[in-house]
Amino acid sequence: MSIRVFQWASGTVGRHAARAVLDSPGYSLVGLHVLTPAKVGRDAGEILGTPPTGVRTTGDIAAILRSEADVVLHAPLASLVYGDNPGQDLDDICRLLAGGKDVITVVGYMYPRVHGSTVVDRLEEACRQGGSTFHSTGLNPGWMGDLIPLTMSALSESIEHIHVLEISDFEHYPSPEIMFDSMGFGSSPEAFERNGSRRANWLNGLFTESVQMVADGAGLGVDRVVSTLRTALAETDLTTASGVVKAGTVAAQHWRWAGMAGEEERIAHETVWRIHGSAAPDWQRGKHRVVIRGRPAMKIAFDADYVSDGLLATAMHAVNAIPHVHAASPGIRTFLDLPWIMARRR
Repeated sequence: MSIRVFQWASGTVGRHAARAVLDSPGYSLVGLHVLTPAKVGRDAGEILGTPPTGVRTTGDIAAILRSEADVVLHAPLASLVYGDNPGQDLDDICRLLAGGKDVITVVGYMYPRVHGSTVVDRLEEACRQGGSTFHSTGLNPGWMGDLIPLTMSALSESIEHIHVLEISDFEHYPSPEIMFDSMGFGSSPEAFERNGSRRANWLNGLFTESVQMVADGAGLGVDRVVSTLRTALAETDLTTASGVVKAGTVAAQHWRWAGMAGEEERIAHETVWRIHGSAAPDWQRGKHRVVIRGRPAMKIAFDADYVSDGLLATAMHAVNAIPHVHAASPGIRTFLDLPWIMARRR
């Protein structure tokens, strides 16, 4: 019998995921949860750009709980950044889990233990109540800075240090919600600082999860993660796929998350984000790379455009995890717990 999937949210990632579910013989789409009232009650195919599906959209979480769905693919814009209730995603996820639905999300909580026992206990209790499984995934975090170094570690006799460097140019990334609202590009320095606490907390949470998970998986003994940030401003107006970035506003960000074991750095995830290729000309350029110092020493590099559609890749990492999550025992299941996730023949 196919695995019954309810798609939560119909943004770009959600639409990619729902269409993939429709195209996969091992899955069946049983519902589409939408966040815009005007979309409620329509055939899902109208929202997804597919032929009619016979599935009506809903905006009511109770409809998901009443449904026969086995798994919910949870892909809204992160409430830690958007909306009036930063805890909305965690509330919704726990309600779904307690109602017996496995949940795969892309909003964070990839390695919940870094958020402390309160978050872990809430998720585990919801899974216990519903006999359900929780998993969080993504692209980066969620693949390049996580699964790549963990996969490389299989070749290691010993590891002294892991360094992940991401260099991304978002000039052609068509998502103003992510670029301007989530990441703060195009903000004045004052607005970036004033409005940046939610964004910084979200990003620090995401990448602290990533660094700690890799450190734990590789046995590096990391006991805390320290973050730093630099920004660079646009010198002229910059035209991007997400919109125009005005001169004097934030056009590049350089984040660094360092995993420390006592006073020794054991792992670092460094990211250089540009909204336009001309921004921050003196910062690092070149390929994404992962470098492991140890026995043997290893390094691997990816072209900056190693994936042509990051939003589709994010969606597919969630979709391809469905059979593993659904088969797993109840509880929080991270990448350290699940089998190797790979594409299934469609």
